[in-house]
Amino acid sequence: MTVRQLSGSILVIVFLVVGTGVSEAQVVALGASQTNGKGVSRDQAYPAQLETMFRARGKNVRVINAGVDGDTPRGMLSRLDSAVPTETKVVILQPGTNAVDPGAVSQIRARLSARGMRVIMLEGARRMVPTQNRQADGQHLTSEGYRILASRLLPQVLHALGR
Repeated sequence: MTVRQLSGSILVIVFLVVGTGVSEAQVVALGASQTNGKGVSRDQAYPAQLETMFRARGKNVRVINAGVDGDTPRGMLSRLDSAVPTETKVVILQPGTNAVDPGAVSQIRARLSARGMRVIMLEGARRMVPTQNRQADGQHLTSEGYRILASRLLPQVLHALGR
């Protein structure tokens, strides 16, 4: 292979990797056990199912699961910078029921908004899903329940992304 052919091949590879014009939007799901997907595998939690739904529609959207079982709004606030990368476009915030703290939730929302991120509040996830799609504890969802939750969040996230 000549230097000219090699250069051409490298340009094609660079174009395919970075020059396709399709940028990946990033969404972070920040919350407690409902976000983490307690009781199901990580790929059955609503963030993973939401990403799968985007991909099935041809949308290049990455959904990061930043859920931690038992987390509180204060805990989320303390890990906000490490959990939500700067290139994030939308944050789905599920403050949970472990410790009601409207002050911490307001601080989270203000910090995310100041960073130019849109915030979707996810409160009452259980009320969004039929009772038969809850685990035995009545608190957490089954994999089908998380799929239903993801499908209900999909239009909101699409709107927030402007897609």
